[in-house]
Amino acid sequence: MVKVGIINATGYIGMELARLLYRHPLVQLASITGRSAVGQRLGELLPHLSDIDMVVQPELGNVDLVFSALPHKTSAEAVSAALERGIKVVDISADFRLKDAKDYERWYDFVHPVSQLLGEAVYGLVELNRSFIPSSRLVANPGCYPTGALLALAPVVKEGIVEPEIIVDAKSGVSGAGRTLSLGTHFSEANENVSAYALEGHRHLPEINQELGGLNPSLSLSVTFVPHLVPMSRGILTSCYARLKGGKEGVRELYREFYRGEPFIRVVDAPPQTKQTWGTNLCLIYPTIDTRTGRLIVISCIDNLVKGGAGQAVQSMNLMLGLPEETALDGAAIYP
Repeated sequence: MVKVGIINATGYIGMELARLLYRHPLVQLASITGRSAVGQRLGELLPHLSDIDMVVQPELGNVDLVFSALPHKTSAEAVSAALERGIKVVDISADFRLKDAKDYERWYDFVHPVSQLLGEAVYGLVELNRSFIPSSRLVANPGCYPTGALLALAPVVKEGIVEPEIIVDAKSGVSGAGRTLSLGTHFSEANENVSAYALEGHRHLPEINQELGGLNPSLSLSVTFVPHLVPMSRGILTSCYARLKGGKEGVRELYREFYRGEPFIRVVDAPPQTKQTWGTNLCLIYPTIDTRTGRLIVISCIDNLVKGGAGQAVQSMNLMLGLPEETALDGAAIYP
């Protein structure tokens, strides 16, 4: 079996990776690290993973591929060190998603320590970059918000049938903020409350712009992105708005054809709900047209911790290792 490891297995994405990898029949979870839990058994820290009989180590052990689930700014050096050891990497942080090193100074407030690797990293949205991932040694796992937005907009942007002005309105569960405590994610602050944030520009915006622009550089897109925090544990519902060029017929068929054969994309016939994706690697997409205004409306739903995080990373890993893409990712949603 191929040996894989997780750097920082005690965060939300790290523990979700451990859950998925434990049931993977073709790889062995061989090494886990954690920044503040060294020497402790994983099952003691995370009782729902008590079947995984492993101790959190201070350093990465002998593995063939590693997932780095460290926060941005701190992941880049760990990724570089793993690559120097000949280990393939799927990086969960934002540290290799953007191609321009200057964007890290503007949006993430740090100077990238290994900017020479940015050009090598493959953006790991499998549905758009599948042909590049198998031969890569470094995959940058997409952000959760960009995953929902890009999958919702890719067909019409690639075909060039929308005007440049696009609005992305996204609502995420609290787990998207990670396990680090903050005032806004306290129960009494988030419960029975909905709030917009980062209206001056969310750090996922350059990622959305970069990838949409790569699909069709001729459009010169102008994207407005507004994220919201909603009182639920997991899930992202993304509502995208754009004015169509020309005719309004055949949009649903365009989406079905674009995603034909994709194992984790469902173009659905009714507006999807976040609970319909809980615990799965699915993205549900509902395109429709407001006939009064001629505006395209596309709704997408994902589980931010799976398709928006750990599941998507395992999907890339499967391709990097030459394994069937759906392996360990074929579970049904937890509902209600």
